[in-house]
Amino acid sequence: MKRTDARAQAIRALPARSFAIGALSALVLAFGASMTLAQDTIKAHGVSTFGDLKYGADFPHFDYVNPDAPKGGEFSTWAFGTFDSLTPYILKGNAAAGATVFYDTLMTGNLEEPDAMYGLVAASMEYPENREWVIFYMRPEATFSDGTPVTAQDVVFSFETLRDKGRPSYKTTFQYFTGAEAIDDHTVKFTFDPTGPLRELLMTAGGIPILSKAYYETVDFTESSLTPPLGSGAYLLDAVDPGRSVSYKRRDDYWAKDLPVNIGHNNFDIIKFEYFSDYTTAFEAFKGGAYLFREEYSSKEWGTGYDFPALTAGHVIKENLADGRPAGTQGFWFNMRRDKFQDPRVREAIGMAFNFEWSNESLFYGLYERTDSFWENSPTLQASGMPSEAELALLEPLREYFPEEVFTEPAFVPATSSASDLADRRALRQAGKMLEEAGWEVGSDGFRYKDGQKLTLEVLNDSPSFDRIINPYIENLKRLGIDASANRVDAAEAQEREKNFDYDMVTQRFAMSQTPGDELQQIFGSASADTPGSVNVPGLKNEGVDKLIRIIADAQSREELDVAVRALDRVLRSMHIWVPQWYKGVHNIAYRDVFGRPYTDTPPPLSMGESSIWWWDEQKAQKLRDAGAL
Repeated sequence: MKRTDARAQAIRALPARSFAIGALSALVLAFGASMTLAQDTIKAHGVSTFGDLKYGADFPHFDYVNPDAPKGGEFSTWAFGTFDSLTPYILKGNAAAGATVFYDTLMTGNLEEPDAMYGLVAASMEYPENREWVIFYMRPEATFSDGTPVTAQDVVFSFETLRDKGRPSYKTTFQYFTGAEAIDDHTVKFTFDPTGPLRELLMTAGGIPILSKAYYETVDFTESSLTPPLGSGAYLLDAVDPGRSVSYKRRDDYWAKDLPVNIGHNNFDIIKFEYFSDYTTAFEAFKGGAYLFREEYSSKEWGTGYDFPALTAGHVIKENLADGRPAGTQGFWFNMRRDKFQDPRVREAIGMAFNFEWSNESLFYGLYERTDSFWENSPTLQASGMPSEAELALLEPLREYFPEEVFTEPAFVPATSSASDLADRRALRQAGKMLEEAGWEVGSDGFRYKDGQKLTLEVLNDSPSFDRIINPYIENLKRLGIDASANRVDAAEAQEREKNFDYDMVTQRFAMSQTPGDELQQIFGSASADTPGSVNVPGLKNEGVDKLIRIIADAQSREELDVAVRALDRVLRSMHIWVPQWYKGVHNIAYRDVFGRPYTDTPPPLSMGESSIWWWDEQKAQKLRDAGAL
C-alpha cells in the first residue's frame, strides 16, 4: 500500500526524519531562555506553532534518542515498484526511495513535536510578531559534500529553482512568498504576502531543500538523472542498480554530525532500499534474508505468513508498536475530473458496493477497523455526530458551497454491511436506487446508461497482492450494473498515470499531520486540482473547502485549529470523494535481530525512527552470523 505523508508531499522538502511542520505562534515568550525581543521581533533557535518549544536553546539532544548510539552497520528495507532517477524535486522520472537524504534544510523537525522545528543549517531565526518575513542566520561551518560552503545565495537559488523549475505543486506551495534575499553570505531573508497564511510560511521556508547554485551551473536541474547530486546532508550515494536497489553511505565528514538536532541520529553506515514489483515477492525475499526490516501492510501475510524458520528460531523479531499519528486517510479515490463522477449520488452508491465487513472477515482476519474520517483515530480532529456550535460558526457563512446534510445530519459514516455475504442485498438495493435517482438506468444488456453513455469504472492497481481485495469489489459493482474492471499495471505506468490523472479510481493513503495547515491545499485545494503531479487525487474544486483550509492555516490556537479541521472533515466526508478503506493504529513490523533502539515498546509519537535513531548491534549480528542466519 502506498503511504504518503501529506505535508511531505505538499512541500517535498524535508529530510527523511523531519515530520509534520506547522506554523509559528507569536506567543512563545514564556520560553524566555530560548528567545529574545528586539524592536518588535522574536529571535529564536526554533519555532513552534502553538505555545512553547519543548527544547531550550542549549539542549544537548532530543530526549528520545540514545546520544551514545554506536555508528556502523546497515539498515535495509524494501520499496515498491521501480525508479529511474535520483532527482526527487522534479516531475520527470521516478525518484528513488530516500533520495532526499542528500539535502539539508535550514530547519528540521523531530519525532516528538508535530508542530516544531529547530535550527539545522540555520543557527537561529528572527521574525516579527505578524510573521510577514523571516531572517535565517546560517552556520558558517555548513558545507556541501565537496567542501564548498553553503551560502545564502544557495538558499535563494534553491527557492527560485524549485518555484520555477521544480514539480508544478511548488507553485502552490510558494504562492504567498514574495521574495528571497541574500543579505550576506550567511544571512537570508524571506518575505511573504500579508494576505497569505502567515502562521505557516516561515516554517515552509525553513523546510526548503538547499541546492548548490554552483553545481547547477553545469547540470540541468530539470532532467532526471542517476548521477548523485551535490548536497550537504548526512549521506552520499553508495551504489545504485537502476530499478532494483539503491543504497546510501553515511559521511564521516558530515559538517552537522555533532549538532544537537543530529545527536543520536544517522547511526547506520549504509541505508539500502531493495525494490520489488509486488508485495508477495518482497515478503518472500524478506524471509530469505534479502533485507533486514519490514513494516507489514498485508493482513494476510501478517495473519498467516509469519511462521517461517528464521522467526521460529528467534533470528527474526515480529512485534506491534504504537503509532501515535492519526491513522491516515486510506481509500479508493474517485477522479472527479471525469463527468460520470460529478454526481455525489453516483459516488456514494459506488462506495456502498464495497463490503468492508465481509473483506475484514474473509480477507483481513479481523485485524482492521473501518475508516470513515480523513483524520481517523484522532479524537480532536475527527468529526463526529452533529456539528458543534463552534463548527457551525465556520460552516454557516459557507453554506452555499456544501451539501445540506453537512448541517442536518451527523458526520457521514459508511453503512455496515453483512460480514457473511459479499453481495449484501440491502446495501446493493439502496445503491441501485441512488444510481436511478441520478439518472443511470439499467439497459437490456444489464448495464447502466445515462444519455447513451455506459457507466464504466476502472480501478487502477499496481500490486498483485491487492487483487484479492479489488476483485470482490468489482463483482459487487457489476451486480449494480456498472461495467467495472480492475486494471493491474506495472508500477512505472501507474506512477505516470497518477501524475497525469489518467484513472477512474485509484488507491492512495495519506498520513495526515497532527497540525494540519496550508499543505491541505495540495490534497484538497482547487489550485492543485489540475496541476500535474499534485496529490489532489480526486481533483476536488470547491471554494468553500478552499476557505476552510485557509481558516485552518490561519488558526491562532490549537482549539481554533481543531474546530476548523473537524469542520473540514465533516464537509469532505459529505462529498463522497473517496470510498474509505480500513486502518489499524499500530505498526506491524518484523526485522532481523541485529538492531538496537532507544525505546522498548513505545516509539516517539510521530515515527519509529527505524532508519535513523535505531542502530546496528554488532553482538546480536555476530550471533546470527554464528548461526548462519546473516
